[in-house]
Amino acid sequence: KAVKEGVLEKRSDGLLQLWKKKRCILTEEGLLLIPPKQQPPQQQQSPPLSTEPTAKIKELHFSNMKTVDCVERKGKYVYFTVVMAEGKEIDFRCAQEHGWNAAITLQMVQYKNRQAILAVRS
Repeated sequence: KAVKEGVLEKRSDGLLQLWKKKRCILTEEGLLLIPPKQQPPQQQQSPPLSTEPTAKIKELHFSNMKTVDCVERKGKYVYFTVVMAEGKEIDFRCAQEHGWNAAITLQMVQYKNRQAILAVRS
């Protein structure tokens, strides 16, 4: 179930570190990153027109996420970093009014709280 959908820009890992637009779907379990031309998995009726494989969809699951650090607000953008449990850092930016960093943080905290409650019950 999507909590929030829209476009985020992700900094590439390559030498040039270019900003690439990704269609993002925030769920109660994590963040799905989809190449902009590709349809989300549940909406594909026919084979995709693009030659990009569906393996390009990345899921950043909250169980593997440590923190969301708001790095800075510059111009119209908010720059933030998602820190994964294994230490990997993924840089994002979005328009300030879209509030992706706050939405991701809120969902991550709610996910961790649900996990803690389940752990206490069991």
